Amino acid sequence: MILSLALIGIAAMGVWFFAIPHDDRAPDLKRVDYQVELLTARRAASYPVAAPEGLPSTWKATSVRFQGEDGDRWHLGFQTPDSQYVQIEQSTQKPAVFIGEASQGASATTKTETIDGRTWTQYTGGRYDALVLNGTPGSTTVVAGTASFTELAKLAAALEMR
Repeated sequence: MILSLALIGIAAMGVWFFAIPHDDRAPDLKRVDYQVELLTARRAASYPVAAPEGLPSTWKATSVRFQGEDGDRWHLGFQTPDSQYVQIEQSTQKPAVFIGEASQGASATTKTETIDGRTWTQYTGGRYDALVLNGTPGSTTVVAGTASFTELAKLAAALEMR
């Protein structure tokens, strides 16, 4: 009986050591091409759709979608060079509801910053920090994610709205 228990223990250790992956690194996300969705959104949306121009290739686009039936909602997600997540979200939904969803619960602060001649308000306290563009009638633009405000500002500065 002890011999059987020892053999089962050795087999279990072998399975644990050889069959179970022990890699703690985050999975490598695939880069997506968002040009087709961007052109579609720019044709269909009732507002100028934002997309970055001139971002370094180390910023990897990882997700894209345009939902015309859901407040003309535009989403473009990126992985930053230090593996943080940043997204651009735009919509014609009510700003309070949309900002809460896009920032996953962040609240407005009194801090604003001017980036490329546009004024953005900082939001904190949710799952993501966010920058919300001020003064865009008919739509709301949010840059949010797990990255620092410096990285959020880099993406905001690269945005071209057409």
